[in-house]
Amino acid sequence: MNLSTSTTMVGDDAVVTLSGEVDMATIPLLHDALTKALALRPGQLLVVDLDGVTVLDDTGLGVVLGAAGTARQAGADLVVVCNNQRLRERLDNTGFSRAVEVRERLRGAQS
Repeated sequence: MNLSTSTTMVGDDAVVTLSGEVDMATIPLLHDALTKALALRPGQLLVVDLDGVTVLDDTGLGVVLGAAGTARQAGADLVVVCNNQRLRERLDNTGFSRAVEVRERLRGAQS
């Protein structure tokens, strides 16, 4: 596994920062981090910071989309922070950015 996760609070928002590869081997770690962050502040904005991600496969996109759905069911929302142009293009090309808001900076991600 080559993925590290950390969760911090920025104001009232939980921020899950990912670093490394998000692929089939690291999906359990990603799912666990997002589930715990959603439970940490139910009903609050969850920010997923992808700036440190080097690989993001379709399964990883699906896990983040699932977390966004879970957040919305709880009356909250999830946004993604990503300033890597190649990864942003992937998020656009897959339709991910139509379902989940993608921002360039963490600072602008807070509500």
